[in-house]
Amino acid sequence: MTLIKSISGIRGTIGGRTGDTLNPLDIVKFTSAYATFIPRKSGKIVVGRDGRISGPMVRDIVCGTLVGMGFDVLDIGYATTPTTELAVRMSGADGGIIITASHNPRQWNALKLLNSEGEFLTAADGQKVLQLAEKEDFCYAEVDKLGHTIQDSTFDDRHVQSVLDLKLVDVDAVRQSRFTVCVDCINSVGGIILPKLLERLGVGYKLLNSEVSGDFAHNPEPLEKNLTGIMDEMKNGHYDLGIVVDPDVDRLAFISEDGTMFGEEYTLVSVADYVLSQSAANGGALCTVSNLSSTRALRDVTEHYGGTYAAAAVGEVNVTTKMKEVGAVIGGEGNGGVIYPESHYGRDALVGIALFLTSLAKKDCKVSQLRQQFPDYQIAKNRIDLTPDTDVDAILVKVKQMYAQDPTAQVNDIDGVKIDFADRWVHLRKSNTEPIIRVYSEAQTMEQADELGKKLMKVVYDMQA
Repeated sequence: MTLIKSISGIRGTIGGRTGDTLNPLDIVKFTSAYATFIPRKSGKIVVGRDGRISGPMVRDIVCGTLVGMGFDVLDIGYATTPTTELAVRMSGADGGIIITASHNPRQWNALKLLNSEGEFLTAADGQKVLQLAEKEDFCYAEVDKLGHTIQDSTFDDRHVQSVLDLKLVDVDAVRQSRFTVCVDCINSVGGIILPKLLERLGVGYKLLNSEVSGDFAHNPEPLEKNLTGIMDEMKNGHYDLGIVVDPDVDRLAFISEDGTMFGEEYTLVSVADYVLSQSAANGGALCTVSNLSSTRALRDVTEHYGGTYAAAAVGEVNVTTKMKEVGAVIGGEGNGGVIYPESHYGRDALVGIALFLTSLAKKDCKVSQLRQQFPDYQIAKNRIDLTPDTDVDAILVKVKQMYAQDPTAQVNDIDGVKIDFADRWVHLRKSNTEPIIRVYSEAQTMEQADELGKKLMKVVYDMQA
């Protein structure tokens, strides 16, 4: 498996030959590059990790390297991605490193890099880190100027408190509803922090896969095909809601009381609906943002409240950049990522859970009934496999040109090519790591969505013939 280097950090599988995987040499190199790049003010870097088996090994190398670069390390131990992001801001640190491979399987790990705001590096800054790593020209600290490592386990509680303090989180309303939920913690840090949040909200709960072992009970990506365990539990139990997170708790999926998927795309839609309703009632901002591959339902809900919707390129940093640009009241990604600026500019499942439960309490309805209140769309996901020497950019330009003259279509090329029709859309974008084009399409039925995706796939195949 090739080590994957990107502007957001590095990721790869653990074990194997040098150059093929995420190994100690690469961890030292990229940590050193990050420490060389990051502006030094407090001289402190936050390090947090999810529950992966390789986490202690990677942490020791990261922390040791930062100390060797003369930084003090605030090691917050097991921590979600949003907890680590908040810890950077709360501690006044110069930056942070999150040790997590997010939804990837157990053999993967990664370093995700944060700036002093606790946000992912911009594309330009990430590129500078990659260039520094390539040069391998580092200056380590003299013996009397080595940093120190400080352990601090208080940030879970501080994260939870910050969520409860949000104006739109109505703790009393949630408590009075006496909800009972089932939570799939996927054997990672969600098993530590989510009980703290739910207890403070007065929510009864049962945890599945709660042991923080990193030995994931199923594929950790929170998709319906991976969630049969909790879906069966929901059907057999008496729960108001099912909650599913990924290993670093920045993605969030819900399951209705009857054991059916609420729809990962509709996590953001449902939370945005609540936030927009409150903002509209109080004369606040009514703009939302999601990436180009996310459901059109967010746009529909936003326009229902008289607001405006803006699309961003795929990637969290692209979404947050667009959110700041347009002053969005809420945004995120269709993979269950809720970004609420009143808390911070990062995907946060805890924020999503608290806002969703507040909305559910105020509407006093079942989760399945809430789902029926939103426009219903279906997304099909396909891929076009190409030869390594294929000029993907040239193909996408041709597709754009084909539809640019179509009066029934709107073409967006900020990230690949997205073609919007009156009642459906299709988005083609190249992979940064594989010779493939990802093809996402949405319509009112899965059959229509898949048909549209296959139509564009045929267009690409005909170009290569």
